[in-house]
Amino acid sequence: MKFDSTEQWKSKIKRVLISQEEISAEMKKAGQLINSIYDGSPILLVSILKGSFVFMADLCRQVDVPCEIAFMAAKSYFEGTQSSGHVEITMDLKHDISGYHVVIIEDIIDTGRTLNEIIKILKVREPLSLHVITLLDKPDRRVVELKADYSLFTIPDYFVIGYGLDYGEFYRNLPYIAEFEE
Repeated sequence: MKFDSTEQWKSKIKRVLISQEEISAEMKKAGQLINSIYDGSPILLVSILKGSFVFMADLCRQVDVPCEIAFMAAKSYFEGTQSSGHVEITMDLKHDISGYHVVIIEDIIDTGRTLNEIIKILKVREPLSLHVITLLDKPDRRVVELKADYSLFTIPDYFVIGYGLDYGEFYRNLPYIAEFEE
């Protein structure tokens, strides 16, 4: 998708669902939860790219326990608003996670397929513990049994953009979560 103007780009933003202020308030709570669970134990935060990079950046600044960060990339959306049903791991972790408490940082759990595959891959590698924190949970779309350990927001079945989430690689830079107008 290409845009001829900023106005055309903005015209696809149907409405703001979650404000920047709401995200910030919930981010602090998520950081406090991580601090209380691990209480000084080192952790590895694993961001699932591309969508969770903004969430990871803000969340790791709320964490007081020693932490490292790592990235994986997976996709099931290929230029559209519907999951293809196929999960492709496009970038994997490079180091041994068996000595780490791993916290997966996910932008949105929709069908659950992508995250389910990532969890299977990481469990085989025997981390000390494995938890999932997601910015958004969309349970109405779930096709696999999967529940995050902590969800900042639960949303209805809307296609959403902003705060790292995209449509055709656009809109990741919005500081809020919005519903996309097809």
